[in-house]
Amino acid sequence: MIQHLAILAPGLLGSSVARAARERGLAGRITVWARRAEVRAELRGQPWLDDVADTPGAAVAEASLVVLAAPVDRIIELDQEIAPRLAAGAIVTDVGSVKGPICTAAARHPRPAGACFLGSHPMAGSEKTGWEHGQPTLFEKRVCFVTPTDNTPSGALVQLEKFWRALGAEVVVAAPAQHDEIVAHISHLPQAVATSLACALAHKEGDWRHLAGNGLRDTTRIAAGDATMWVEIFQQNRAAILEALARQEEEFTAFRLALERSDWADLRARLERGKAWRDGFRT
Repeated sequence: MIQHLAILAPGLLGSSVARAARERGLAGRITVWARRAEVRAELRGQPWLDDVADTPGAAVAEASLVVLAAPVDRIIELDQEIAPRLAAGAIVTDVGSVKGPICTAAARHPRPAGACFLGSHPMAGSEKTGWEHGQPTLFEKRVCFVTPTDNTPSGALVQLEKFWRALGAEVVVAAPAQHDEIVAHISHLPQAVATSLACALAHKEGDWRHLAGNGLRDTTRIAAGDATMWVEIFQQNRAAILEALARQEEEFTAFRLALERSDWADLRARLERGKAWRDGFRT
């Protein structure tokens, strides 16, 4: 059990962490902090938390585990703000979808003895945002990256792995740079593709979308994600995403050329290769 869990900026992911920890009995006490006073007022009295702090420092003062659930561009400054206020031995993690810049900056923030930062990234969520959409089952059977550096205490790594597994997640340990390369291809590239497809179709009659089957809904679902959040992600992981986009453009160009040349054998090979890859997903 985590004696005292603090969650800062509890949107969809942060509130889901709190709800899951409460439902599974993983935290003796849960404290949250939100930037806006009106959100803090809404959170007071929620059954999945114990306290709502008025400042980040007050929220983390006695916490043994701190989860930073703020937008990617706010995590670094929030970690810098709370670092001096941490209890000795406290672990700070986050739920940001880019790890390299965050982990590098966090390593420069002075902390009390034994306190450390260890990045996390649960591959969970939806196009919806906000704490009211949190679910205690959000992390079940979903991958959660944990991204230690060379200076990460082994005990902190073990404890954080156990925490995410207790929430139902499958933990994958990867260095921050390796994580960013992976998610550029399996998360950020699909967002770019879905958005580009939606933008291309936006040039046609709007009513066409109502004539489509589930295929169009499935392939464009994530295009409904929050634009501000995704701009931040693309900024933070720009280099790795550009590499992923370059590879995607090569594949798309080759597909178009096969069609232009009526090269049905090549087109069939590409369709079969894509099907084989898609069929390889675990059920």
